Amino acid sequence: MPFSGLWSVSRLLMAAASGKPRKPKSDPDAAWGNNPDGRPASTPRSTPKPPAKKTGTGRKRSSGGGGSKPPRSLGWFGSLLMWMIRLGILGAVILAASLVYLDSQMREQFEGRKWTLPARVYARPLQLYPGQLLSSEQLGAELQWTDYHPVGGSPRPGTFERVGDRWTIYRRDFVFWDGPEPAHRVELTLNGGRVDRLWVDGADQALVRLEPQYIGGIFPAHNEDRELVKLDQVPSELLGALVVTEDKDFFNHWGISLRGIARAMMANVEAGSFVQGGSTLTQQLVKNFYLSEERSLARKGREAMMAILMELHYSKGDILQSYINEVYLGQSGRRAIHGFALASRFYFGKPMSELDVGEMATLVGLVKGASYYNPKKHPQRAQERRDLVLTLMRDNGVITEDQYQQAIKRPLTTSDSKRAGQREYPAFLELVKAQLKEDYKQEDLENEGLNIFTTLDPWIQNSLEAAATAQLAALEKGRANLTDQLETAAVITSIDGGEVRALLGSRRPGYFGFNRAVNARRPIGSLAKPVVYLAALESGRFNWGSPLDDSPLRVEMPGAPVWTPQNYDRKSHGVVPMVDALAGSYNLSTARMGLRVGLDNVVAEFRSLGVTEDIKPYPSLLLGSLELSPLQVAAMYQPLAAQGFRMPMRTVEGVTTQQGQTLSSYAASGEQVVDPMNVAWLRYGLEQVVERGTARKLLTRLPGPLAGKTGTSDDQRDAWFAGFDNRHLGVIWVGRDDNQTMPFAGAGAALPIWMDTFAKAGVDPLPPQAQMVQVVVDAQGNQLGEGCIGTLYPFPPERVDGNAQPCRTTQDTESGLLEWLMRQVE
Repeated sequence: MPFSGLWSVSRLLMAAASGKPRKPKSDPDAAWGNNPDGRPASTPRSTPKPPAKKTGTGRKRSSGGGGSKPPRSLGWFGSLLMWMIRLGILGAVILAASLVYLDSQMREQFEGRKWTLPARVYARPLQLYPGQLLSSEQLGAELQWTDYHPVGGSPRPGTFERVGDRWTIYRRDFVFWDGPEPAHRVELTLNGGRVDRLWVDGADQALVRLEPQYIGGIFPAHNEDRELVKLDQVPSELLGALVVTEDKDFFNHWGISLRGIARAMMANVEAGSFVQGGSTLTQQLVKNFYLSEERSLARKGREAMMAILMELHYSKGDILQSYINEVYLGQSGRRAIHGFALASRFYFGKPMSELDVGEMATLVGLVKGASYYNPKKHPQRAQERRDLVLTLMRDNGVITEDQYQQAIKRPLTTSDSKRAGQREYPAFLELVKAQLKEDYKQEDLENEGLNIFTTLDPWIQNSLEAAATAQLAALEKGRANLTDQLETAAVITSIDGGEVRALLGSRRPGYFGFNRAVNARRPIGSLAKPVVYLAALESGRFNWGSPLDDSPLRVEMPGAPVWTPQNYDRKSHGVVPMVDALAGSYNLSTARMGLRVGLDNVVAEFRSLGVTEDIKPYPSLLLGSLELSPLQVAAMYQPLAAQGFRMPMRTVEGVTTQQGQTLSSYAASGEQVVDPMNVAWLRYGLEQVVERGTARKLLTRLPGPLAGKTGTSDDQRDAWFAGFDNRHLGVIWVGRDDNQTMPFAGAGAALPIWMDTFAKAGVDPLPPQAQMVQVVVDAQGNQLGEGCIGTLYPFPPERVDGNAQPCRTTQDTESGLLEWLMRQVE
């Protein structure tokens, strides 16, 4: 009987229980084309004759009952039987209603969206091109993090070979945000830390990219993660292992297995408690989909009924495919691993199609207890369970004896638990979600299975994390009062596109909490000085040779205390060239110059560089009283490293649906906010900071030229360094959450983290600035003509004084220079 008719049946049963005949609204036989007496509807029905009257004298009726005989009593047994019948009918009605409800609930979820799929977040793809800065160490790490393995036989996608500096990579096919790309054989040679030559399928190629690394997800509240697959994508050996291990009668039963139930009952009786359920795969799927973990007969009853209903409605293939995607197989931090496809990547670092027989058996063994048989935590238990599954596979014909012998002898190994795909980058993902919320609802990010392609560079990120961990430990060593007290935050961006390549929100990289890189606003100290010097250069009144007074300074302001800044070394340095004031980070000379330029002009310069915070036009602004986050500092410095272009800090390249359809692409966009010649002019001063100023320590380990600026706030509460090479800009902050002082300045605390990060990630020195013109300047900052004695400084061509008169001829200049040197010696 169809389940939709159960309610009508229940009404008929209720009528029967009441003892009253239920009069049908219409002839029930009419629906089948028959008359009530069973004849075809087309056959005429004769008119029934009325009953004949009885004649003669019959037995006289009793006169005491009004002419009727009273009904005979059923007695107590009859009454009990009647109540039992009524209760049975009522139970049948309730059962029928329950079946209708369970059927509706089961079908609605099974035929609708079975799972909420979190967004899958990927790092940037590794692009390969001739001349690219790339070490063998980085390439090997990137291949490992992207689930590539050395060729162990015939080459196939997902493997690679290395012979010296020549690499052959069998790249998988992949759907990027800008379209799909097929599998290829990629060959390259490395020379001197760069890509020398590149071939794709044997032909020279200018550019190729590997598929990106999975770095995390945007999960709903239950934190479930899975990778959906279709049944024809599952290896047949894995399907066979699952069936013979978990439900040998799967293809023969209708949802429940009586033999399994009997076996479980015996185990429970022997144990004296509920220890085994005897559930089929269908029952397990029902429990995971619809029911709680409660262990009771009522729940087992619902489970059995729904399993039968599921088997009536859906094929074995549908049920098996759902099970493959649903089953819980482990935990990675807060992330629950569901389904065999995701478990394959989590435990073995490879897609399910690349698993060997032993690895399949290990995953199937996890079904019985994902935590208990976790191969990463309990390898001995996991191997014993794997061997049992392999034996079942052999005994039931899933694998051959040869396959069994090879697999049973192989040691159980899992992928490195620290690979990038199993790391969490909470600080970076917070920034990703903030950008995506402008275009997507939170429920879409959590439920629709979107693919999000980001700008994160795992090599730079891992280099940054390692550098920060090591340097903070070194700073705290031997200082008991600082142990675990120092914190750090950092941002590294690409210069040409504003992409955020690495972001650190805490000294603990996987920390889910306060994101200092985005949310901690601290005084930026001397990181403000390049903005002040840029305003001075743009004013037309200063050049790098302009003399600045570095004597003590006293500034009186109405209604405020007298402002008396000091240099870091508590000394004054007399009159110094402007470039020396920046290189040495002199506060007194910088403050005097900024006051001459005008506080309003300095505030306007901050605004042009993208600072939107409330800026108070106080003299202390000139020395960095402005409070910004590391991300805001990176945005402010971006135009200084990118020839005056201001670009939004981007974390997302594109978004696609689960099927690969492009939804959004986020291309780089920029706005020219500072004259590029003035930025190039400023860069000379920042290069001098590194070459001979407060950041000169960099060149003891890294090749130059590099540009940057150290920063220290009042009382050494904050240590900063912002610097850039030809590819990347990095901003580092070190301080304490309780805002206490530290025995370090920016050069001693933040700069070493920058240096170690770029030493590991790779440095691309700044190219010469051919557009600048070298001009002789005297001690008063005046430009001199050809042959004059003074100091050479770079000038933009439009700032060169064409009226400067030459001092002497070339011949006279040489003799004049000799005379001048002799006078200096005397």
